[in-house]
Amino acid sequence: MTASTDVPATLRNLTFDEIAIGARASLTRTADARDIALFAAVSGDINPAHMDPRFAASDRFGHVVLHGMWTAALVSAVLGTRLPGPGTIYLGQELRFLRPVRPGDSVTATVTVLEKDAAKGHVKLDTQCTTGDGTVVLAGLATVLAPTESIEWPSMPVPDVAVQRHDRYAQVLAQARELGPMRVAVVHPCSVEALAAALEARDEGLLDPVIVAPEARLRGLAEQAGLSLAGLRIEAVEHSHAAAQRGVELAVRGQVAALMKGSLHTDELLAAIVAPDSGLHTGRRISHVYAMDVPTYPKPLIITDAAINIAPTLEHKRDICQNAIDLLHAMGVERPRVAVLAAVETVMASMPATLDAAALTVMAARGQITGAEVDGPLAFDNAISLAAAHTKGIVSSVAGAADILLVPELEAGNMLAKQLIYLAGADAAGLAVGARVPVVLTSRADSLRVRLASVALARLVAARRAAVPPST
Repeated sequence: MTASTDVPATLRNLTFDEIAIGARASLTRTADARDIALFAAVSGDINPAHMDPRFAASDRFGHVVLHGMWTAALVSAVLGTRLPGPGTIYLGQELRFLRPVRPGDSVTATVTVLEKDAAKGHVKLDTQCTTGDGTVVLAGLATVLAPTESIEWPSMPVPDVAVQRHDRYAQVLAQARELGPMRVAVVHPCSVEALAAALEARDEGLLDPVIVAPEARLRGLAEQAGLSLAGLRIEAVEHSHAAAQRGVELAVRGQVAALMKGSLHTDELLAAIVAPDSGLHTGRRISHVYAMDVPTYPKPLIITDAAINIAPTLEHKRDICQNAIDLLHAMGVERPRVAVLAAVETVMASMPATLDAAALTVMAARGQITGAEVDGPLAFDNAISLAAAHTKGIVSSVAGAADILLVPELEAGNMLAKQLIYLAGADAAGLAVGARVPVVLTSRADSLRVRLASVALARLVAARRAAVPPST
């Protein structure tokens, strides 16, 4: 919300005795799209007439409009800060919404004292909101209990609120739905969260689940949680270890296009996948990717590897890098930018991460890593901020525009991803790549959006693998 420039440094009220009939006060605000988002977030009113330009284009007004109660809130602001001011108790409000308010309109809310009731201390005020051209958009009548004591109080600063938009997965989800559901082995979903996640993805049209689990335990869990197993194919096994093995077998036989972790530990599932005789090996090291939706970053951001490879060698990093590149190709990014991270931007013999970063940059230049721009070493700030890169005189096609952050080792990647999640409000869809089928790795703490995005990413990877077998 864009505040008016006439906000007083000190708020002073008028007591009931000081209020005169005909007294008037007003304030002006300019509405913008951020106001719509903030009001929707606070109120829960996500009516597409306010939120979706495509819907609004065919609606009565032909464009998005501000929530009516946003305009009414300006009246409340005048009553609480101007007339009568601090100490006022809002008792009632009659409202008539006469015209819509669109983003960009300057709206002035004005209150005018009409009546005073000395016995009750009540004051009635005409309330009106107008746009810059004088059009009345709201009219009504307010009743307040006026303060009886004078109050003078410093104005509080208006909170600095950021609107966080999570829309980086929208294209991924749309692409996955166009491809239709894929057959997925859901391995040991023996918790309510894991089973519900599989059913949610099925209901969203993203997967056709094959449930691999101890059947009696599964059915007991479903009955207890009120979840229906009707129509599901169930592969009965004795325990989680057998579930992991059976899921791998289904993938090797081509009966499923992906695996999805249930409630078993990630290490148990990955052990079955990387076993020498599993049949899911490629020429690549298996690695983990976090596809991050960071509200303050203008595009999806991949962090790798933050969950599988603890201390990768240079050869491992080459595979980790190529796996992430192939994922972004599946997402429709033709030439991803890979920033190989280190603590500094210069190559230093005392810092092995910088040596690996430089080597990976050369490997990409000589065709050992394909399909991307690779540059390093780059510190995190230079990888994601063009201004930071310019300050340090870094000339790079990757700096400030990275699609992939290749971290030195697991601990750095895990901390970076979780810092973005918990401090920057990011979402993180997880996937293991590099095997013959993608592996969906979700957490109990993941939101529905993140779980669906993880499945959608796996759908795109599986489709690309079927169309374009990966290079080794």
